[in-house]
Amino acid sequence: MVLLAILCAGQDGDAYGVTIHEELERRTKRSVARGAMYMTVDRLEKKGLLTSHLTEPLAERGGRARRCYTATKPALAALHDSRRALLSLWQGLKATE
Repeated sequence: MVLLAILCAGQDGDAYGVTIHEELERRTKRSVARGAMYMTVDRLEKKGLLTSHLTEPLAERGGRARRCYTATKPALAALHDSRRALLSLWQGLKATE
């Protein structure tokens, strides 16, 4: 879900912590702990599924640089594989009420 949120939040490679967190909560309609999200992003980057870069500091007084994340090709392949597997699992299930 974090990879998908990064793709949705950062179409131009500008997904950063706050936008990723907001996207997760908005799309899942659940509360997401920021610490858990940052730990997941860190793990995904260490596995090579994300790359990151720091932006220039914001123009506002005391502005900080943001760390922006982009999904890598292996991440996109993993997402496609996961989607195929889930769709395959859903096929054949009887509709439940």
